Amino acid sequence: MSATQEVATSQADPACTEEAPSAACGGQVSYAISRVARMHRAAAGRLLRGAGLYPGQEFVMMHLWDAGAVRQSELIKAVELDPSTVTKMLQRLEQAGHVRRRPDPRDGRAVLVEATEDSCGLHDEVTRVWTGLEEHTLAGLSTDEREQLAGLLARVEANLCTETTDCPAGPTGGDRP
Repeated sequence: MSATQEVATSQADPACTEEAPSAACGGQVSYAISRVARMHRAAAGRLLRGAGLYPGQEFVMMHLWDAGAVRQSELIKAVELDPSTVTKMLQRLEQAGHVRRRPDPRDGRAVLVEATEDSCGLHDEVTRVWTGLEEHTLAGLSTDEREQLAGLLARVEANLCTETTDCPAGPTGGDRP
């Protein structure tokens, strides 16, 4: 696209700003969501480092704290990550004493994963980090705006879930139309 075409596109589409690449002019909201998600993940990663966690490991722990012992294959589906990534996460979490893996007594081929009692302190730290991240992320938004944003993001997630069969059955994913 020439510079003249870019200016014409920017003028024709008030949502297209100079801050976004020209190729993103037709997808300003998608571009914003991508940037916000990346920045949120980086901020979470920095905060979780203090708890000794790598990004993504908190989702593994959150699932285990809530679900109890689960098969490793179920955990992989629940956190929607590559099996090799989850295996590496579990190795690190096991070395840190946060999880335990053992053969499934009902199926010797399967592995059960569970949070250890030692991870209770980690639960409190992850809760503190996510609460602080929430406040930082939504600073300046009213209660109504926060509720609106949560509702809009749930609808966006539901829209995206119509494109895949791998959607989680979580708070928003389970309520899909």
